[in-house]
Amino acid sequence: MIHYVCRHCHVHMGTLEEKVDSVKLGWNTLSIDEREELLEYKENGDIFVKAICEDCEKSLQLSPDLHTVTNMIQ
Repeated sequence: MIHYVCRHCHVHMGTLEEKVDSVKLGWNTLSIDEREELLEYKENGDIFVKAICEDCEKSLQLSPDLHTVTNMIQ
């Protein structure tokens, strides 16, 4: 399964239960560093994708200086 989680507030955004080709998901366009930062592979075969939820995206748009903060949720 592929689980999407917000990298800022850690809210679970959704899960893909069927197998999906990584090319269709666009992962082939990520650099090695981006893959290491955004994708977490678990021993059971699950993959966790660190993305940005709508609420955190809105916060970043309203306050661009939040991009410099490691953890927006304090």
